Amino acid sequence: MGEALGDVFGLAAGVAISPLPIVAIILVLATPQGRLNGLLFALGWVVGLSALGGVMLAIGGAGGASTPTQPATWVGVLKLVLGVLLVLFGARQWRHRPKDTSQAELPKWMAAIDRFTPVKVLGLGLALSAANLKNAPLTLAAAASISSSGIPAGQQIATLAVFVIIGSLGLLAPLAVFLFMGDRAKTVLGNWKDWAVRHNVAVMAALFFVLGLKLLGNGIGILAI
Repeated sequence: MGEALGDVFGLAAGVAISPLPIVAIILVLATPQGRLNGLLFALGWVVGLSALGGVMLAIGGAGGASTPTQPATWVGVLKLVLGVLLVLFGARQWRHRPKDTSQAELPKWMAAIDRFTPVKVLGLGLALSAANLKNAPLTLAAAASISSSGIPAGQQIATLAVFVIIGSLGLLAPLAVFLFMGDRAKTVLGNWKDWAVRHNVAVMAALFFVLGLKLLGNGIGILAI
């Protein structure tokens, strides 16, 4: 189990560093029902990661590991494909980055967050985790590694739970600030939001490149053995 955890830590950290979802939860917390909506957004995020990872565990469970210490070939192929996709996404993000970060804009749908119902907030959290161009490939890669590790089902579920917890820290930090810092939360979260908006594209491009290359290397390493 320790080896499986070590394999997914970096991927979980990549999921946690998600500027746009962090901006989204900060905007959600600023709504009239901020406390409820923030909890629902975080719940949707956790459910999204857990569901996507759980599906991959179920699909990959039959594949098993090639040997007790060697992941199955399909895991190498999957990581190779996901790595290529992430690198391509990173190149696209970099080409479309704003030359002046002060001119960076939020997606138009974010302007309507204050009118979202609790159900829509829950769905937003789910979508930004399970349908995110960065988070979905990383979650699939992590779950594929876990499912082919050869560890018992209970340990696979526990490892996925650790992945989800680490991958949720970026969202849980603003929520904790809102719940426990009182009046100071507005200033702190406002500063975080401004920074994330200005640097979202550059941060995402860098993460796509680094994590894509990591998956490429892992995939090639598995297939070469």
